[in-house]
Amino acid sequence: MSTAAAAPATVRKRRQLGALWLAAPGLAFLAVFFVYPVAQLLGLSLWNAETGFSTATYQRIGATDVYLRVLGITFRIAGYTALASLVIGYPLAYWLARMPELFRGRMLLFVMIPFWTSYLVKTFAWMIVLGRSGLINTLVLGSGVTDQPLSLLHNEFGVMVGMVHAMVPLAVMTMLPVMSGIDQRLVQAAQTLGAAPARAFWLVYFKLSLPGVTAAGLLVFISSLGFFIVPAFLGGRRETMLAQLIITQVQELLNWPFAGALAAMMLAAALLSCWLYDRLFGLSTISGGAAHEGSGLIRTLGLKILGAIAQISAGLADLSRRILGKRGNGMLLPAFAWLAIAFLVLPTLLVIPLAFTSSQFLEFPPPGYSLQWFRTYFDSPLWIQATIRSFAVAFATALAATAIGGFAALALANSRTRWGGLIFALFLAPMIVPRIVIAVGLFYLFARIGLVATDLGLIIGHTVLAIPFTMVTISAVLKTYDQRLDQAAATLGANRLRTLGFVTIPLVKGGLVAAFLFAFITSFDELTIAIFVSGGIKTTLPKQMWDDMILQLNPTLAAVSVVVFVVVTSLLLLAERFRRAN
Repeated sequence: MSTAAAAPATVRKRRQLGALWLAAPGLAFLAVFFVYPVAQLLGLSLWNAETGFSTATYQRIGATDVYLRVLGITFRIAGYTALASLVIGYPLAYWLARMPELFRGRMLLFVMIPFWTSYLVKTFAWMIVLGRSGLINTLVLGSGVTDQPLSLLHNEFGVMVGMVHAMVPLAVMTMLPVMSGIDQRLVQAAQTLGAAPARAFWLVYFKLSLPGVTAAGLLVFISSLGFFIVPAFLGGRRETMLAQLIITQVQELLNWPFAGALAAMMLAAALLSCWLYDRLFGLSTISGGAAHEGSGLIRTLGLKILGAIAQISAGLADLSRRILGKRGNGMLLPAFAWLAIAFLVLPTLLVIPLAFTSSQFLEFPPPGYSLQWFRTYFDSPLWIQATIRSFAVAFATALAATAIGGFAALALANSRTRWGGLIFALFLAPMIVPRIVIAVGLFYLFARIGLVATDLGLIIGHTVLAIPFTMVTISAVLKTYDQRLDQAAATLGANRLRTLGFVTIPLVKGGLVAAFLFAFITSFDELTIAIFVSGGIKTTLPKQMWDDMILQLNPTLAAVSVVVFVVVTSLLLLAERFRRAN
């Protein structure tokens, strides 16, 4: 009996090990082009060519007020961005979660399109809206509210608007899966037992959604730490962030040890945030897993805080019902949700008429309409070469990332070993580690092996960033895939390769196409890697936009922004169609 029982266990163990081998190419790729460059960059911060091991760079940071002030600004802006994104994103996600699934999918596009739209396009849009001669100041001055333009740009207000606009979609998309999985009958049961609606919401629904809320806050905070596009164009000197200092140290001063020290501090903040989140909820909740309970003290304190919030909310809800009535009170959430959607969508849409302006300058509304700026774009060899290179690099990146992420997702879906969590974390890490850290690490590595200013260097860097998106997309599809179909094929004599090619891939091809398109968009819109790896020669479309925006805003940029927006939106709609059809 013992021998008979041991045989199936041995077969299962062999199958699990065999499945994990599918992740080997991806693990090797990330080890060489992600783990090693980042570790090498961090090691440079502790090395002096003359004395060897040294902490001089960290001592210099600690002794210089400017650097400490930039650190404080970075953490403060990232924290405020996370908080504001949750305040705006939570009601929007709650509204979407209560919708029927079909209508929710359509409405979610209003969130996903701004999420995937290039940061450069969104920042360009806010420069038009918030500038001294922008849309808001034109309306304010024209209505006679004030005789002086409002100062909305090149300050912390401008930075916060741009960063919150960029991060709200990420917060919503992180919270929504958790909220959609909450049984609404639990809140109804609490109300049936005598709990007020506000108390039932805070102590039942909000408590169950808390892992999604904190995961959203974590991802937004970490992403915000590495921002440099928004503060560079919407902020001033007082809003300089850590990523901007790193770029200066590398591109202008070639001070690698100091850049490594700044990158180490940014990475340490990201890892500390992940550690705290893991201690409270468990990192598995980011991918949809169950949360573990915190300690008794934290749990008790949290319940007391939620109870106080519930009591205050109940009073405010009662006051709102008295003033607005039951029907008016019920319209508050949809009204807020539509305002949030308008905040996400309208700024980018305002760029479209400016691309067709007949004026030589950016002014809204346009005095007339013309196609001259699109002709300028299509007649420019520089813009066309950058566009073609972006398409070619994005296509190659999408192929590589889909293959690597697909095999990794398949490996994790078919194995139940203790290594699964570690492998998943490694493949997800490029999404968590700030992009500026990855970009500088790759730049240092590529400079030594001759991959700077090459298309291959761009493809490798973009693939590192795209792998998490492809793996998560394909993993979501494989969760609903019936593994017994593979077992049936094996029973009929098919080997693993034939089973993969004739059974698994055809059945999940919708998810594979969606992953391919998401990876394509990730590469097509990517700027951080391009700034360093392109070397100013192999310019991509976002890099060319960056260079032009630094010099001067002009209607040609509006035309290019429309091209980028149309490409990204079309691919996103196509990706969603394939993902839902799977």
